Amino acid sequence: FSKCGYSEKAFGVLSEMRDFGYLPNQFTVGGLLSCASLDVRAGTQLHGLSLKHGLFLADAFVGTELLCLYGRLGLLEMAEQVFEDMPLKSLVTWNHMMSLLGERGFLKECTFLFRELVRMGACLSKCSFLGVLSGVSCESDLDISKQLHCSAKKKGLDCEVFIVNSLISAYGKCGMIHMAERVFEEATSCDMVSWNAIIGATAKSENHLRALKLFLSMSEHEVSPNQGTYITVLSTSSHMQMLSFGCQIHGTLIKHGCETDLFLGNALIDFYAKCGSLEDSRLCFDSIPDKNIVCWNALLWGYANRDDPVCLSLFLQMLEMGFRPTEYTLSTALRSCCATELQQLHSLIVRMGYEDNEYVLSSLMRSYAKNQLMNNALLLLDWSSGTSSVVPLNIVAGIYSRSGQYHESVKLISTQEQPDTVSLNIAVAACSRSDNHGEVIELFKHMLQSNILPDNYTYVSILSVCSKFCDFTLGSSIHGVITKRDFSSADTFVCNVLIDMYGKCGNIGSAFKVFEETREKNLITWTALISSLGIHGYGHEAFEKFKEMVSLGFKPDHVSFISILTACRHGGLVKEGMELFRKMKDYGVEPEMVHYRCAVDLLARNGFLKEAEQLICGMPFPADATVWRTFLDGCNRFAEEERSTLNFVSVQ
Repeated sequence: FSKCGYSEKAFGVLSEMRDFGYLPNQFTVGGLLSCASLDVRAGTQLHGLSLKHGLFLADAFVGTELLCLYGRLGLLEMAEQVFEDMPLKSLVTWNHMMSLLGERGFLKECTFLFRELVRMGACLSKCSFLGVLSGVSCESDLDISKQLHCSAKKKGLDCEVFIVNSLISAYGKCGMIHMAERVFEEATSCDMVSWNAIIGATAKSENHLRALKLFLSMSEHEVSPNQGTYITVLSTSSHMQMLSFGCQIHGTLIKHGCETDLFLGNALIDFYAKCGSLEDSRLCFDSIPDKNIVCWNALLWGYANRDDPVCLSLFLQMLEMGFRPTEYTLSTALRSCCATELQQLHSLIVRMGYEDNEYVLSSLMRSYAKNQLMNNALLLLDWSSGTSSVVPLNIVAGIYSRSGQYHESVKLISTQEQPDTVSLNIAVAACSRSDNHGEVIELFKHMLQSNILPDNYTYVSILSVCSKFCDFTLGSSIHGVITKRDFSSADTFVCNVLIDMYGKCGNIGSAFKVFEETREKNLITWTALISSLGIHGYGHEAFEKFKEMVSLGFKPDHVSFISILTACRHGGLVKEGMELFRKMKDYGVEPEMVHYRCAVDLLARNGFLKEAEQLICGMPFPADATVWRTFLDGCNRFAEEERSTLNFVSVQ
């Protein structure tokens, strides 16, 4: 009865047994305690029965089962009390207690028990190590992870697949991916959990390309991915903006008939939304029969990120279907509100009791600022200062900055007695947006002199200014600071701005070098290099890079096409450029005015005036003055006075 979860029937048999005069022993109570459906009340009754009949004195069996029951019910203090009260403890008892502590993040207490076991000379099992390793959660736990690894090696347990998996996971959480990879590579046998652990750890370290390569090599080792593998890979693909790769994963899931699985469905919605393919994201959303709030949040984020008004209509639809929004849902909906809708959503937030939630309150203030309702945002700040929820000064400064009140933002930051990196980043970004070149440099100097470490956000803001003003001297100096502090810590955004800065300053060699050193290249990385090559006349090189980018699974967007068409224009690659222009729709990109201007310029400056004129006449919208001016310049260049005059009259 206990094994099948029928606790009431099992207790009935116990009661009947006692009525017949049979006393329960450790096996009777131990069997009942293993029942998965037991609640706290039943557990405490059995606890009392065990004490009454002295079952703790017989052996460790009953105490261990009781400890496990309290652990399953989340009653850690009661589990610890049972452990302390047990006169007899087996290795299994110690292992279970360490696992309970480790899984709940009490690594210090868990390590203490492990060391007690070692001091007592106990024969450690693999479960002894697993319990402690499960408690590793961050960089500060690295020393413990290394000690456990060495101890497992001495005991000859380091090749056990469960130990291998836990070590990979522990090193990954500590940020020591090279150690995790070493454990994985040295393992004599790896299962699916091992592969999931190393792929997850690699992805978490932001080495996304390496994570995808590991996934592809799974099939070579005849290991089949599971739900967790696909979820990690889809998340990694979205970080890399590798739409085609993710589509292949989607195809595999359809083939196996599991694309409507709730967790995989959520991952697919999130993947397509983050890659900007909202149509596919919506299709995945519609295909899930039993949606949860995570599905809605993922889809809402996609529309909100594109400032699409559909976001709010979806939010209202979600409410009508009875879903209660989370703080994340409300924050996402606030991003796409206009002024009139914002007041209504504010009322809903108050009715639902989220007005004291710092995350929602901060989002509400940002939304008011975005809609130029600064008085409302500041009134909200005054109101919140009297509640338990305090909006940080940095958020207010950020609101001023984003609403264009850059001087107010810097002024507010200057009132702080001890500004931190975040505060100064906001000030640097504000000065950068207001084109205050000199102030940006002074703020950066102040950071270094005050021993406030700049981070990637600082570098992006400063390098953006260098790029805008073509300040090669300052830009290369910042690059030197980044390299000195460890260039490998610079994220993809920093590398992208460096490539753009060097390109605009005319140093193609440095731009190419940064590109090669960028570990995680995304679509913007490739576009930045293609643009840099193109504007300096390296049309053929830019075209080859574009082809390489597409072959790696990156889907070009409207900016990528502007860059490559500009490159073809400067390099005189008429055939190649026009072929790409005609293929834009194949990539889901609708040509805009700027693309037509590039194509017309490409044709006109190379003497294909008739074709340029036909292209203008076939445009789905009227050509603007810049398109006609580009065409007329081509006519003048090739002395086509009649064509130029006729078209000038047409423009007039």
